[in-house]
Amino acid sequence: MTTVIAFILMFGLLVFVHEFGHYYVAKKTGMLVREFAIGFGPKVFSTVKNETLYTIRLLPMGGYVRVAGEDPEIIDIKPGQHIGLTFNDSGEVNQIIVNNKAKHPDAFVIEVEHIDLDHALTIEGYEMNEEEKYSFQVNEKASFIMDEKATQIAPYDRQFASKTVGQRALQLFAGPLMNFVLTVVIFLILANIQGVPVEDVRIGSVVDNSPAQEAGFQSGDTVIEIEGKSISKWEEFQEVVEASPNEPLEMIVLRDNQQVPLEVTPALIETPEQDVGQVGVTLALEKSFIRTIPYSIEETYRWSTLILTNLGKLVTGQFSIDMLSGPVGIYDATDQVVKTGLMNFLTWTAVLSVNLGIINLLPLPALDGGRLIFVGLEAVRGKPIDPQKEGVVHFIGFALLMLLMIVVTWNDIQRLFL
Repeated sequence: MTTVIAFILMFGLLVFVHEFGHYYVAKKTGMLVREFAIGFGPKVFSTVKNETLYTIRLLPMGGYVRVAGEDPEIIDIKPGQHIGLTFNDSGEVNQIIVNNKAKHPDAFVIEVEHIDLDHALTIEGYEMNEEEKYSFQVNEKASFIMDEKATQIAPYDRQFASKTVGQRALQLFAGPLMNFVLTVVIFLILANIQGVPVEDVRIGSVVDNSPAQEAGFQSGDTVIEIEGKSISKWEEFQEVVEASPNEPLEMIVLRDNQQVPLEVTPALIETPEQDVGQVGVTLALEKSFIRTIPYSIEETYRWSTLILTNLGKLVTGQFSIDMLSGPVGIYDATDQVVKTGLMNFLTWTAVLSVNLGIINLLPLPALDGGRLIFVGLEAVRGKPIDPQKEGVVHFIGFALLMLLMIVVTWNDIQRLFL
C-alpha cells in the first residue's frame, strides 16, 4: 500500500507539473484551455471551472492539456442546418442548440444560411417556414449544446493557431521546462536536508563488510593519494577505483591531521556496459546553503547528460529496447526505491522528472519536441504547415508511441511475472 500511494503521488506530481507548464502559458497567452487531464482513458473524476474541464483519468500513462484549435473543433455547423438559439440579457446568442431542440422549448429555431464563429461571431438564417432573415451576434463565450452537453465556442483569437510563433513554441516548451524546474527544486530540498557533497575526497560512510572496511577506512578520512599520485576530487577517486577491479591499490588518507597508508582491493561489480571496481564508501556531505543552488543545477545537468547518453546508445543499438521500462517497470522500481527511504524516493522522483522532460523534447511526432519542429518549420518558411498533414503525422506518431508503450509494458510484465 505504501508503494501504491508513493507511485500515485509521484506520477500525479510529475504529470501535473508538466501539464501545468502547458496550461499556464496557454492561459496567459489567451488560449482557451478545454481540458486539463491527468491520465488517459475513462474519467475517474471531473469538474469544470473557469472554462476548463479538469479530469483525472483511469490509465496512468501520462496526461494532456487540450487547447482549442490544436485539433479540429468537435462541432461544425453547416448552412441549411436547423439549430436552436437562446439569448443573454444583452440580446447575444449564448447557447446554440445542435440537437434535441424539443427539450429547449424556449429556443428560437432557425435554418442557418451563414455562420461565422471564428472572427465575426455572427449567425444569419431564417425562422422555420418564414422568409424574414435574421442576423444575430454571438457572445464570445457562447456554448454549443449537443446531446445536452455544453461545449464553449472558440473564436479564432482563443485558438492555438492564432498566437505568434513564439507564444506557441513557449506553450509547447513550458511542459518539459517545468519538469527540469521540478528536478532542480527536489535536488535543492535534498541538499538542504542532507547537505551537499564536500569538495575534497572525504569519506562519509563505510559499508559493512566492504573492501574499504576490511582495509581500515573510517568515516572522516580524506583520501589524498592513490598509487603515489595526488588526488583532490571525488571523480578522480571513482575513476581509479572503477578501473581497478580485483587490483590492490595503495592509498594514503588524512586522519586527524596525520597521513595513514592503506591498501584496498576494489570488488568486481558487473554492469551491462562493463565490469567495474567498488570499495564501498560514500562521499561526505556538509550543510552549505550557499552551495545548494549550484549543486541542484549541477545534479540536474548531470542526470540530463546521463539520460541523453543512454538514449544515444539506444538509437545506435548499444542498448536493447528490452531495457526500456513502462508504467509497470517504473512501479516495480518505485517499490524497490521506497523500501530504501524517503531521500532515495525523492531522488528517484527528480530523476524521473528530468527524464520526462527530455523524452518530451525528442523530435518525435505527437511529443512536444515533434510539435516544436513544426512550429520551427513555420518560422523558417514564413507560413504554417497544412494542419491536416501535420495532424496525420502526429496521429501516426501517437499510434506508434502507444504501440511502443504496449511492447514495453509487455516486456515489464514478462520480467516480473513470467
